[in-house]
Amino acid sequence: MTGKLNRPSPFTLHTRSTECAARCGEVRTLHGTFQTPIFMPVGTQATVKAVTPENLVELGAEIILANTYHLFLRPGYELIRELGGLHKFMNWDRPILTDSGGFQIFSLRELAKITEEGAGFKSHLDGSSLFLSPEDAVTVQEALGSDIMMCLDTCIPYPAERNETLSATELTTRWARRSRAAQRETGQLLFGIVQGGMFPDLRSLALEQLLEIGFDGYALGGLSVGEPQDLMRDITEHTAKLLPQDHPIYLMGVGTPEDLVESVYRGIDMFDCVMPTRNARNGMLFTSRGRVVIKNSQYSNDPSPADENCGCYTCRNYSRAYLRHLYMSREILAYHLNTIHNLHYFVSLMQEMRTAIANDSFMQFRKNFYAIRDEVR
Repeated sequence: MTGKLNRPSPFTLHTRSTECAARCGEVRTLHGTFQTPIFMPVGTQATVKAVTPENLVELGAEIILANTYHLFLRPGYELIRELGGLHKFMNWDRPILTDSGGFQIFSLRELAKITEEGAGFKSHLDGSSLFLSPEDAVTVQEALGSDIMMCLDTCIPYPAERNETLSATELTTRWARRSRAAQRETGQLLFGIVQGGMFPDLRSLALEQLLEIGFDGYALGGLSVGEPQDLMRDITEHTAKLLPQDHPIYLMGVGTPEDLVESVYRGIDMFDCVMPTRNARNGMLFTSRGRVVIKNSQYSNDPSPADENCGCYTCRNYSRAYLRHLYMSREILAYHLNTIHNLHYFVSLMQEMRTAIANDSFMQFRKNFYAIRDEVR
């Protein structure tokens, strides 16, 4: 099954800013709709680290991400299918997006060998030899039952020579065509991934080829891999302008609160990143006034919440002094409470941006976002 999709786009545009490319919409999936722009908490191993699905519902998460590569290795997609699919397995009844595993193969490339057929790699768990083709990635994701599946792609490192980038980008396109051909009519959505490295013309070429194949949505891959921030934003803006505006646009693996604001400004709809959960476990809290490193001694007797402007469970009930005590004592509760706060901050930031876009005041929101941070520097 290749060529243009014969079904309507799952994306509905609600509002577009008159001042920039920011926009509000919604995406329809098998497990309900979610509003855009959206941040997806990362649940790599069928769990968002340190929190429960009930916590995620309470803090307002509408969709989460899980990872094909890791679930392929452990516990295995056949087991998850036998137990009723990923939603039932992890007790989450809202939408799930599964990454194809391309980035994990890229990050473990010393254990992998990329060929035309797919990715051969050694398990980082036990060293066993495994293989994942574009068709396999679709089969695994169909078995998992995710709402949005991603094509297997070849992530390009930074820096990379033009010839290397062109070769990897063309391979991603060929894999995308095979992924579409392998897709069955399950009702699951399949997104194509635009590669092309830091070369705008190669991004344009990749996009043209993906549009000929036809997908339910389009993702920008190969960014936030070590390139300068300005370059990432330039490539994002260049590519987002060319993507079909009647489909969801997903920027993979990004990023900081500033990255989210700047990318929404440039027309991006969907984001994921491990930063809020990973930083929570490392004692860094995101707040409306900037970052708080909770282990710092200045918070040892601070009775205020992590963020006085935050209404999350953590900020309603606990002080900075207590959070510092937990973190310095390496108590498990520290990771739980910090993660609830950080995810609430990211989810709320997206809600605030959606409201600003709906009110056609996004540029004022963006100005205020930076002004509050500048005050405390």
